[in-house]
Amino acid sequence: MAQSHTFKILEKSYISPPVGFIPPTTLPLITFFDIPWFQSPPMHSLFFYHHPYPTLHFTETTLPILKHSLSLTLQYFFPLAANIYCPPAPLKPDIRYIEGDSIFFSVAESTEDFNHLKANYLRDVKLLHPFVPQLPVARLLSDGTHVFPIMALQVTVFPNFGICVGVTHCHMAADGISLMHFMRSWASVCKSKGELACLDPKSLPSHSREVIKDPCGCDAIFLEEYWKWISSGRVNPVQNHDEKPNMVRSTFIMTQAHINKLKQWVRTLCMNNTTSEQIHVSTFVLTCAFMWVCLIQSEKNESGNVDDNSMYYFIFAVDCRDRVNEFPLSSTYFGNCTAPGIVKVKKSELIGKNGILMAAKAIGSKVKEMEGELLKGADRWLSKLEEMVRSGHLTAVSGSPKMRIYDVDFGWGKPEKVDFVHIDSGGTLGISECRNEEGGIEVMLALSVVQMDAFTSIFEQNLKLFS
Repeated sequence: MAQSHTFKILEKSYISPPVGFIPPTTLPLITFFDIPWFQSPPMHSLFFYHHPYPTLHFTETTLPILKHSLSLTLQYFFPLAANIYCPPAPLKPDIRYIEGDSIFFSVAESTEDFNHLKANYLRDVKLLHPFVPQLPVARLLSDGTHVFPIMALQVTVFPNFGICVGVTHCHMAADGISLMHFMRSWASVCKSKGELACLDPKSLPSHSREVIKDPCGCDAIFLEEYWKWISSGRVNPVQNHDEKPNMVRSTFIMTQAHINKLKQWVRTLCMNNTTSEQIHVSTFVLTCAFMWVCLIQSEKNESGNVDDNSMYYFIFAVDCRDRVNEFPLSSTYFGNCTAPGIVKVKKSELIGKNGILMAAKAIGSKVKEMEGELLKGADRWLSKLEEMVRSGHLTAVSGSPKMRIYDVDFGWGKPEKVDFVHIDSGGTLGISECRNEEGGIEVMLALSVVQMDAFTSIFEQNLKLFS
C-alpha cells in the first residue's frame, strides 16, 4: 500500500519593505523589453535545501530571520512588493508602489519524500505543484484598470530533512536575471542575520527605466498589441497555461567531459569541411544544439510523421545589460532586459547525420550575430514570435548557466536542487549551471510519458558518442 503524505499550510502573511524607507513610486512599464511578456504566465522556481531539523526548530529559529531579511531586502527590490496597473487604451501600464504594499508569504509543512522531490530522475510534474506559491487574485478597478500582484513566496519545511523556497513572479515585471539578483541578495542578508552591509553598494539594483531609448520605434508597435490584449477580456497573466495530461519531468546532465568532446567533434567536422565556416562553439550553444536535436528525434513517437521540409524554431534570451550600443544600461538594471535569439532550421537538416552540427551552426551564428546588433529587428520581435508559435515546432530556453542559481545560500549551504516549474507545459528547456560539477550543465525538461521515454533513450545513445 502506498504511503500517504500530508501537506498543510502553517501560516499566511504579507511582508513589506521597512516602513518609511520607500516613498510612493511609479515605474513606467512601457519599454519594448517588458511588453512582449504581458501574455506570459508566471514564472515558478523551487529551491531545495538540506535542513535536518524538526518543524518547531524551523519556525522558532529559521523563519523569523528569513522573514526579517526579506523585509530588509525589499527596500532595494521594492517593485516586487508593488503591483502592475494595466489600464485600458490609450493609457499605458506601469508598476506602482504604495506604502504598505507587500509580498504574499506562506509557510507550509509536508511529509513528502524530500529526496524524491529533488531528484533528477523521472517524476510526475504534479508532484512539485503543491510547493509553488499562488499569486494573490488580480483586482479590477472601477475605471477598467487591472491590478496584478508581482510576487508570491512559499517556504515548505520537510521535518528533519529539508526546506523548499518556492518563488512565483510575473515576467512582465522582471526577467530571470533580475529575479536571481533578488534571490542572491535576500539569501545573503539572511545568511548575515540581517546585516545589510553584506550587500556591495555597487551590486544594488538600478530602477532607472528612463535610460532605455527606443531606436527601432518598438514602443508604438508593442503598445498596440498590449491594447488589443487588455481589451480582449482574456487578461489573466497570473494563471498558468492549461496543463497537458500525462506529463513528466526529468533533469539531464551534460558533464564538462561530454561538452569538451562535443566541442572537439564539431571543430573536427569544420576542419574537414573546407567550405564550412567556423562555428561559435560555447558550452551554451552546444548544449542547446544537442538537446534540441534529441528532442526533435523523440517527436517521431509523439506526433507521427512531419514533413521533413518543415521549419523548426529555437528561441533563447540574450542579456542586454552593459551590451547595448544605443544607450548605456547598468549590469544591475532591474526589470526585463533581454533580446530574443531566434533560430530556424529545416527538420531534414536537424534529423540528418550531422544534425547536431547543423543545430550548433545555426545557434552559434545567431549568438555571434547578436554580439554587435542586439536590437536589430526589434520591431518584429512580436510578429516573429507569433509565427513561431503558429508553426507548432518551437523550442524555447528558460534560464542560463550564467544565472548562478546555485549561489542562493541562506546560510544552509547551496541548494540541493533548483527546479523551474513553469516548464511543465512542455516545449521549453530549463538550463542552468551544474550543481556538482564545474563546467557542467543541468537541463530540465517536461514531456509526455511516451515522448520522455523516447527522449531519454535517444539522449543516452547520443551521449555515448561523446563519452
